[in-house]
Amino acid sequence: MSEIRVRFAPSPTGPLHIGGVRTALYNYLFAKKNGGKFIVRIEDTDQARYVKGAEEYILESLRWLGLSPDEGPEQGGPYLPYRQSERKGLYEKYAMQLVSEGKAYYAFDTPEEIEEMRVRLEDSGVVKPQYNSITRHKMKNSLTLSEEETNALIAQNAPYVIRLKVPSKEEIRFEDQIRGWVVVHSSTIDDKVLLKSDGMPTYHMANVVDDHIMQITHVIRGEEWLPSAPLHILLYKFLGWESEMPTFAHLPLILKPTGKGKLSKRDSDKHGFPIFPLAWDDPESEDKMMGFREEDYLPEALLNFLAFLGWNPGTEKELFTLDELIEAFGLERITKGGARFDIEKANWYNEQYLRKKPDNFLVERLLSASEKEGFECSKGKGENIVRLMKDRVSFPKDLLYQARYFFEAPEEYDEKLVKKKWDHTAIGVFMDYAKQLKKLDEISAAEAKSTLEKVLVVHEAGLGQVMLALRLAITGGGTGPDVVEIISVLGGQETAQRIEKAIEVLPVKGG
Repeated sequence: MSEIRVRFAPSPTGPLHIGGVRTALYNYLFAKKNGGKFIVRIEDTDQARYVKGAEEYILESLRWLGLSPDEGPEQGGPYLPYRQSERKGLYEKYAMQLVSEGKAYYAFDTPEEIEEMRVRLEDSGVVKPQYNSITRHKMKNSLTLSEEETNALIAQNAPYVIRLKVPSKEEIRFEDQIRGWVVVHSSTIDDKVLLKSDGMPTYHMANVVDDHIMQITHVIRGEEWLPSAPLHILLYKFLGWESEMPTFAHLPLILKPTGKGKLSKRDSDKHGFPIFPLAWDDPESEDKMMGFREEDYLPEALLNFLAFLGWNPGTEKELFTLDELIEAFGLERITKGGARFDIEKANWYNEQYLRKKPDNFLVERLLSASEKEGFECSKGKGENIVRLMKDRVSFPKDLLYQARYFFEAPEEYDEKLVKKKWDHTAIGVFMDYAKQLKKLDEISAAEAKSTLEKVLVVHEAGLGQVMLALRLAITGGGTGPDVVEIISVLGGQETAQRIEKAIEVLPVKGG
């Protein structure tokens, strides 16, 4: 068996959609599972839609995710260059071969003439007007013009494109690794442009030529390319490469959170979640788009989440490292139906991977964030906060927000909790407790608890009567880690000051 070679071939026409990231991931996993090569090729032949900075964005996205190509624009390789715009002369050679063999033709029609043809056909009841095996005979091309007329127009530098001469009555069949046998009649395919008037190839021409030259063995791409596959099959056949044609696998769509329709930027805007790997400021529209990286998702969590959007390992296991995904992956377990995008599941994955991170990862993030906010935080304090809060956050950026009460006393208090728990019993206990805490600046959680229990004995009260009120006084809310653990981080004197402040400002239940 020849070496497995797959390619991820994005167009730099904007930011990389999360569906494109999944395509790159599946190609990467398949290559590595089979000891093959993962190639990145930039398909930038559509110069009209080229967006400055998009190629760099795509390559940076792959770097962030750890999907390192074996060959590509940055890595090089045996089939340089890996940008289609730099391979322009190559495609013209094969387009001219098809023309000389009668499998393609010159078309000199102006955009206005093509539009007139479409209007004429629509008026006669044709639902989808096409430049095809029927209409080509009434258009201005080398099939309707004499050889002399054709050569004269070319000599005069008249604008032209080269179109594929699609057979009028032929059944095109191929086996897709995900969808099984696909059969399409050639009458449904139009005479696609292979070479544009500026000499640049279309996607279809460049795609097939490069896949052949780069010895791509498997084309794993999105479902949106399935309608183009029969055309590509024809090109392989016409160019004499049918026996070396790659295996095709068309991936299912990523659907909206509702499961209805393809996931789009509109869904991101509406629901406030990212669908791009990195943040993107559109240089033309000036739109700002959220990125998974900037929203603090971990790359390993995002990869695990994406892997399960259309594939499953056949077991109950959900958490996979990249190496484990490589070991488990196979095209045979990719589904045909679309995969619903569930941002809550992505958040869950992020939580799981965050908890697996060494504490130092979050400590460094906390120290950096607290410094920017002007809070003093020693490494020891940071370590204690992380120990208490690590399992309570979904994203590193949330840590300081969730742990803010470790750095400043509350200015606001949960009103419902005040009305329910802030009573004379609590105040009596806390006044004495604060006096004891003032004597102990450094205090362990065990000492904080035993000191409180001694005060409770004097007041003939139980822990259950005052713990929520104590949390309220210290943090302003009713949730968080064990209160005595919080006290051990704050210290006795700071805790006492907060308790005294609460006694001073909070209304007492029952007046």
